[in-house]
Amino acid sequence: MSENVHTLLIVEDDAGLQKQLRWSFEDYIVVPATDKATALAALRRHEPAVVLQDLGLPPDPAGTREGFTVLTEILHQAPHTKVIVITGNGDKDNALNAIGLGAYDFCPKPLDVDVLRIIVERAFRMHELEMENRKLKSQPDTKMDGIIAKSDSMLKICRLVEKLSVTNATILLLGETGTGKELFARALHRLSPRHDGPFIAINCAAIPETLLESELFGYEKGAYTGASKQTRGKLELAHGGTLLLDEIGDMPLQLQAKMLRFLQERVLERVGGREEIAVDVRIVCATHQDIQAFIPQGRFREDLYYRISEVVLKIPPLRERPGDVVLLARHFFEQAIKRHGRPLQGFTPAALQAIESNAWRGNVRELENTINSAVIVADDRQITPKDLGLEPGDGQTEIITLRQARMAAEKHAIQQAMARADGKIAQVADILGITRPTLYDLMEKLDMGKPSETR
Repeated sequence: MSENVHTLLIVEDDAGLQKQLRWSFEDYIVVPATDKATALAALRRHEPAVVLQDLGLPPDPAGTREGFTVLTEILHQAPHTKVIVITGNGDKDNALNAIGLGAYDFCPKPLDVDVLRIIVERAFRMHELEMENRKLKSQPDTKMDGIIAKSDSMLKICRLVEKLSVTNATILLLGETGTGKELFARALHRLSPRHDGPFIAINCAAIPETLLESELFGYEKGAYTGASKQTRGKLELAHGGTLLLDEIGDMPLQLQAKMLRFLQERVLERVGGREEIAVDVRIVCATHQDIQAFIPQGRFREDLYYRISEVVLKIPPLRERPGDVVLLARHFFEQAIKRHGRPLQGFTPAALQAIESNAWRGNVRELENTINSAVIVADDRQITPKDLGLEPGDGQTEIITLRQARMAAEKHAIQQAMARADGKIAQVADILGITRPTLYDLMEKLDMGKPSETR
């Protein structure tokens, strides 16, 4: 563990009090500072986990203006640092203002050293837990880059993708808009023996019907007006790799027949050409539509459907992924604060409740856009439901039979608590209001496996 997690920066201009505090916290690596310049220099050099700061600093030790300036600058430069402010006795307004700016806690003068030790110890522990959480969240939960999931439904899909990646089976990915179908297609490619080859995606709904055939199969010089040179299509360009046909349900019927022949023979002819060209490419298809329902309507060829659906993977919507929404929200939050340079410190409990209870009809894409927007417009140190454009309690939980509902609710609650606490069992038990042995028994009863004692 790095040294800074045990480093305490004490910003205090009173030499006697500074000495007393250094003596009181001899178990930590104490770094002293007496004003703004020395405090910020020490912050950059030592990166302390916790800062103990007096609000009355020179050149105005009788006031608080300089103290608030230092507090704001510390939190801007090191937003994860826990700052404990020292305030005058009965100075409640300044204490509340400091908390509003992002201070972790406060302690009034005259100082009760025993109480202050408890506050400081708790701050160090909180910093350590948050640092571990950030480290865990920075590591993928699966082998698939970009896919963040801990829910059973998503982990099941991830395991299937890992198994299928080593095969040449043609995969059909089904899922609502925004569920991450292209991410899974890319994962299939990255984990496959074809990973050194190209991955090419084409959206069948985004290209005009008259151009889609040329885009896929290429064309010869002079094939039509404007065809000034021979051009390879996406199928040829993906030789040795993987081609994703996104929104396959929007492929025109005439082109469906040509695609069927390619899947059967693995050869193609460019538009305007007669030469048969052999292409080695894995085809992955994706759609948010029920293309099986298109078959009796004459909108999709039945024989092509069975060719593209050797294996069908149904990606669950976000509302059916208990616990994942908080993980994803925190992931998108970390990305957004770096992108926009905002020194924010997370979500309020009400915001997390709103995120968990919302239906997210646009799924992961909607969640990402919402978090990004909230980071931009937030006025306080933490994201609120107002910043998200949500209200706590949005959405509803579907109730099934009493016994099933009870077990589902218990499992859901444990998964959500595990997500919030990043698997720290002591915290999970505290969140749920039960003991560790009770938590272990519940997880065993619900077939969730026994967690590691160190988690």
